[in-house]
Amino acid sequence: MTLIIIIVTFIFSYLAFQKSELMYKYQFNAYQIVHRNEWQRLITHAFLHANWPHLLVNMLVLFSFGSALEQYFGNSFGSKALFYYALLYFGSIPISSLYSLIQNKDNHHYNAVGASGATSAVIFSCIFFAPMQKLYFFGIIPIPGILFGVGYLIYSYRMSKQNNDNIGHDAHFWGAVYGFIFPLLINPKLIFQFINQINFWS
Repeated sequence: MTLIIIIVTFIFSYLAFQKSELMYKYQFNAYQIVHRNEWQRLITHAFLHANWPHLLVNMLVLFSFGSALEQYFGNSFGSKALFYYALLYFGSIPISSLYSLIQNKDNHHYNAVGASGATSAVIFSCIFFAPMQKLYFFGIIPIPGILFGVGYLIYSYRMSKQNNDNIGHDAHFWGAVYGFIFPLLINPKLIFQFINQINFWS
């Protein structure tokens, strides 16, 4: 599933790089969504990216964590793992964008593209299943995933409030929250697995 998503995203992003009208037509624009009922933009924007570095970083992260999450889902959800993975990924796209949709519904000029919200959901689902697994901060410093997650949420929340750059920090935040709670929506008893791993470390 992860590889299929990556391939499709590469194709659509590449086409949009070649034809700017595709970017205009399918990027996230809250005004167009709400006032012109172009609701498909809530999904299609996640398959478009601003440039090659943006695309490559998102897809590299998705490949790294998505492959691991497929295994976690397989162990926990059995034959329904693929369905739940698709539900997590595709559900996180509109959910992570709801805040921006509400905040910018009357703003003609607010646009966004990228799979960052969905990628955050995948990362945080991995953190849920393996909270003490080491993640490398800045690619160098190993820290437990749960600590990385807390720091990531605080940073994303604060940056979304400042709103002084062109990064969708609110999508990162809500995608992460959705990804973390998603396994519990499927099987609430998984909370005990999470707690046991935290207790073992402490």
